[in-house]
Amino acid sequence: MQYKAIKLVKRPELRITPDLFETVTLETPAIVDGQILLKQTHMSLDPAMKGWMTDDRKSYIPPVELGEIMRSSGVAEVVESKHESFAVGDRVVGMIGWTEYAVSDGQGLNKLPPGVSAEAVLCVLALPGLTAYQGLIEIGKPKAGETLVVSGAAGSVGSMVGQLAKAEGLTVIGTAGSDDKCRWLEDELGFDSAINYKSDDLAEQMAGATPNGIDLYFENTGGPVQHVVFNRMNAHGRIIVCGMIADYNTATPAPGPSWINIIKRRLTITGFTMPDHWDDVPRMMQELATYLAAGKLKYRAHKLQGLESAIEGINLLFTGGNTGKLMVEL
Repeated sequence: MQYKAIKLVKRPELRITPDLFETVTLETPAIVDGQILLKQTHMSLDPAMKGWMTDDRKSYIPPVELGEIMRSSGVAEVVESKHESFAVGDRVVGMIGWTEYAVSDGQGLNKLPPGVSAEAVLCVLALPGLTAYQGLIEIGKPKAGETLVVSGAAGSVGSMVGQLAKAEGLTVIGTAGSDDKCRWLEDELGFDSAINYKSDDLAEQMAGATPNGIDLYFENTGGPVQHVVFNRMNAHGRIIVCGMIADYNTATPAPGPSWINIIKRRLTITGFTMPDHWDDVPRMMQELATYLAAGKLKYRAHKLQGLESAIEGINLLFTGGNTGKLMVEL
């Protein structure tokens, strides 16, 4: 049986363009003892992929080599098994790639509980939820009564961060790039306030929403919000740096704030990435599943159709064109 896969054949310059990829038709391989054959059903598209496409050898994860199938996480069904730990019909989540089928030895795959939809998995239990949990709970150590600001709050990670913080008793302010997204954050997800970062009076709105200052800042975007929040941080505040999406498609990153406030306000600023924490994923998935079962985590999926929709669709992440967690349904 034949199937399609997409390989990375060129490195991106500023933007991700279709000529970086090649769609190939492959034969389904025969599996050997200790292997399983996976049929992918849902494939995640994430901003981190831009970094994986570059030739940065000093990053937190090696780049995708040219000629390799593009890296991504996804949900798949086991359709053939010669592995004692996996049975036909099992659903798994893990790094599968831009492909309709894949062979695996099971390493890095997590079995999914029955009754949880693929959308819920990719929106909550996979990279977005895990990233939010690790950054906010494990690094940020939030305390009830504190004030959190999260940038990119309508994105897949930011929306989880805000809801986890609300569940932990924090006041939550989010920033997003449209009034519709801000309404969704307030009306559907229960944020205390949401601010359109394109507003002319961003600093005034942020001051009004955070009369007691800011204890925690979950940074997903960079840009003007970063400066405004940095200047309102309380003493011993914590800044968790997850992404800088405003700089991903620019030749020269924007200058950051002066470090004087780090000293004056005794701030802790921590960058993190999930590959450092893969060993802890099963425990974090259980924690997230508990929040999900309690109705404390809502999600919104933005689904594209068919493998090749990823080639153009991934750019929605960098234009703000996606409304919810971006994924491909195969």
